[in-house]
Amino acid sequence: MPSKALVLVVEDEDSIRLSLRDYLTKKGYDVLVASDGVGAIKLILDYNVDIIVSDYRMEVFGGDYWIRFLKTYCPDTRIIITSGFLRPDFDIPFEVVYKPFDYEELERRLAALLASRPGDAER
Repeated sequence: MPSKALVLVVEDEDSIRLSLRDYLTKKGYDVLVASDGVGAIKLILDYNVDIIVSDYRMEVFGGDYWIRFLKTYCPDTRIIITSGFLRPDFDIPFEVVYKPFDYEELERRLAALLASRPGDAER
């Protein structure tokens, strides 16, 4: 795993957002958290995020519009979408992990995505 890769976790469920933050921090990642797409956009503008792990369904700026935003404005950012229930009207152009997910498995997928373009996440 690249050291100190910056991960943005976007999740409206407090327990998932905070426990995933703690898990990834213990695994050596720097982690930012947002509870919705609007908060995530602020962090994306302020930080050089290496990878985004985001819920699909969120009350504020989630769903299809959030996916369209990520595809349009974050084309070079690696993204994993999580969802317990996903039926978009279009194809999701990112890897999708269904809830409930195992944090260890999610971290393996995250590490694999970071390794897919060597040197990008190195600081």
